[in-house]
Amino acid sequence: MYRLYDFPPSGNSYKVRLLLTQLEISFEIVPVNILKKETRTKEFLAKNPNGRIPLLEIEPGQFLAESNAILFYLSQNTEYFPQDSWQQAKVMEWLFFEQFSHEPHLATSRYWITILGKAEEYQAELAKKQKLGYAALEVMEKHLSKNDFFVGNKYTIADISLFAYTHVADEGNFDLSRFPAILAWLERIKSQPKYITI
Repeated sequence: MYRLYDFPPSGNSYKVRLLLTQLEISFEIVPVNILKKETRTKEFLAKNPNGRIPLLEIEPGQFLAESNAILFYLSQNTEYFPQDSWQQAKVMEWLFFEQFSHEPHLATSRYWITILGKAEEYQAELAKKQKLGYAALEVMEKHLSKNDFFVGNKYTIADISLFAYTHVADEGNFDLSRFPAILAWLERIKSQPKYITI
């Protein structure tokens, strides 16, 4: 059975829980509290030298880090990852977009505001995150105004990856009301079989 080292509020961990659930793969959650620096212990760093969650233990002593790498691994030969090489590349394109243009702004804002409760302390940084986060949402809105999903008009790990922090964007003070295509897409994700909440 897989073991998922997990901080429940984390959207990156949620991505993995969602896919594992939708694939009907049994897994055990190993709670790791990042607020108590439990990812910085000697024991955890031996498993993931980067000191981050999620971390998937595939079998004893075999660990895979980075949420989108885990999604890629789990989705192979399933309906959540295309067979066509062009569509595979497009999925990867959106996964890279999520990690470099989307997650650093939406997720970090949510972390500072909702998880740490330090919006005032990070006020200047949050203003920068807002601008860049909205730019990422505009890219998504443009794509979703013409497509039901991100790749091949089918639900894939590209959608799971982008959904994780977009559907809780309000917790980072992002207003999605001006993004009707994103809002419709969020509802399509929530209607997928075996959907779970964060």
